[in-house]
Amino acid sequence: MANDQTASQSVDVSGERPGVRAQTSPGRWAGVPVMPYKQSADAPFRDVTRQLLFADPNLACEWRYFEVDEGGYSTLERHDHVHAVMIHRGKGQCLVGATISDVGPSDLVFIPPMTWHQFRANRGDCVGFLCVVNAARDRPQLPGPDDLAALRSDAAVAGFIRTGNEKA
Repeated sequence: MANDQTASQSVDVSGERPGVRAQTSPGRWAGVPVMPYKQSADAPFRDVTRQLLFADPNLACEWRYFEVDEGGYSTLERHDHVHAVMIHRGKGQCLVGATISDVGPSDLVFIPPMTWHQFRANRGDCVGFLCVVNAARDRPQLPGPDDLAALRSDAAVAGFIRTGNEKA
């Protein structure tokens, strides 16, 4: 199949460059810009970058890479779409619902619809993860006061989550 020239000629690759994008350093690929994690200051996070690896119109998904630096955290959020995540490098923890789990390279994380989630890097490390999501998807929802109260009713979750209001 890999040498089947006929099959590859019929594929429309108008959205992506065909061929290989070499990894240039851990968590970085040739021709893939490193962007801010979020475009808006409304969603609290710290020390996170984002890279869009694949977003071809022929795909029904986007493949993205996020990296949370030491002391950083992703936004505490939920949404209707699912996430399929694979930890690529480093170690950290993730919250999925009310469960906090240690994560490291090659671990897989599934985030169901409307499930609160957040990623954090370990002290002295980063956590980089590959994430597949629907190309057409809803916008993330941030927790309101009632959501935060419910999340904080679990002491472990209360100690884990970051909302941007914590003292350094």
